[in-house]
Amino acid sequence: MNFGTLDWTIVIIYLIATVVAGLWMRRYLGNVGDYIVAGRAMDTYLGVASLAATELGIVTVMYTAELGYKNGFAGMIPGILFCLAAFFLGITGFIIKPLREAGVMTIPELFETRYSLKVRWLAGVFIALGGILNMGIFLKLGGQFLVYCVGMPENYLEIVMISLLALTLVYTVAGGMLSVLITDYLQFILLGIGIVITSVFVLHANGWTALADAVRKYHGDAGFTPLLGEGQGGGWLFWQALTAIGAISTWQTNIARVLAAKDAKTGRKIYTTAAFYYVGRFGLPGLWAVGALAVLGDKYLQPGMDSLAAMPIYIGTILPTGILGLVVAGMLAAEMSTDSAYLLTWASVIYNDITRPLIKRPLRPVTEIWITRSLVIAIGAFLVFFGLLYPLKGAAWDYLAITGNIYLASIFTLLVGGLYFPKASTGGAFAALLCGAVGPITFLALGLMFKDFTVPPWIPGIGAFALAALGMIVGSILWPNRTVVKGEAA
Repeated sequence: MNFGTLDWTIVIIYLIATVVAGLWMRRYLGNVGDYIVAGRAMDTYLGVASLAATELGIVTVMYTAELGYKNGFAGMIPGILFCLAAFFLGITGFIIKPLREAGVMTIPELFETRYSLKVRWLAGVFIALGGILNMGIFLKLGGQFLVYCVGMPENYLEIVMISLLALTLVYTVAGGMLSVLITDYLQFILLGIGIVITSVFVLHANGWTALADAVRKYHGDAGFTPLLGEGQGGGWLFWQALTAIGAISTWQTNIARVLAAKDAKTGRKIYTTAAFYYVGRFGLPGLWAVGALAVLGDKYLQPGMDSLAAMPIYIGTILPTGILGLVVAGMLAAEMSTDSAYLLTWASVIYNDITRPLIKRPLRPVTEIWITRSLVIAIGAFLVFFGLLYPLKGAAWDYLAITGNIYLASIFTLLVGGLYFPKASTGGAFAALLCGAVGPITFLALGLMFKDFTVPPWIPGIGAFALAALGMIVGSILWPNRTVVKGEAA
């Protein structure tokens, strides 16, 4: 194993501190609003730290590094697209301003007012389905990073996955969003230090010229432009642009920070301040992967080899004792932060938008919190089994993007229609939801059933956005609302 006593000491102290801090916040819970949106008291700096910590987990480092290893610098382009999307929404307030002003806890809650209770329910189903399937590989990739980087035997993967989940569940179940926010802040600091240190070591070990030469040697011109790379191209690039604007405006873990902000102005500022972070989110782990490419060559690009293993193996060899422990603690911080926020997000959607509308009588606050806690635990258990059983095909990022498209395209269409298109109808909303989800779901199902299924993911990805928009327009024309509710269009 690469780890020394000092490394283990750093990691153990961090884990204890995180769990204690998360449990401490339990005392401030009063109702389900505190549990899900932290009482809507988030300021800009805590919001930026929480968003950054949530959206940079070990899974993020793994899939962005895989893009860097397989595509060179061209693999970093999604980060630029996400940065532009976040900055645009923050500056203009497009979608996020009226959404925060609506005072809802989740996106589907808005749909009940604008469309109908049934639309809210179906939207909640697709959001939960896409979100949980998207999260299905998180624990596995997090476990792989730790196993490869630390030097554990590969048969320890299941133990690592379950341990990661158990630690995260302890404080997420106890304190909800309040615990997520306070631990996010601690993890943001530690993670930032770890990322900077690792990037410095990578550059020192290789040098910028050697990194660029490695990309050109193994990928040629395709390593510098996504228009030429294998598995990329113009269609893939357009799909990434659509996914970026859809994710920034509708991905529930992003929007949860806007909905928990003090006001709409704070929510917009969180986005503009955090925008450039997305470049680093893709760029720095991609840089580490290029360092792995320079040292390990194309070993992990060969058939039968796991390209996800290259970066963590490389990092585990170049970082000295103590520094390695700090970086792994930072990665653990990232993973626990991401998992806790995602678990709470999807549990909140299931309770607030799928279960709650079916309950005829009001529940006590303590009952609502315990239902949400139970859902967090149930989702966590599902993720362990799914992560172990699902055979990941192709790039991890493509899997994450296509599962996200199960609801990104349709929910984005419903939001734009509900907030800016007065003639958007309930019939159009149903059509958009069904049409937007059919392509990604079919793609995933065919991939499971047929080993030789090779349709590029950007085809159903772009199709999801096109069909959702078409469904909204045609559905609203064919099945218009009898009356347009005044004041609903922004």
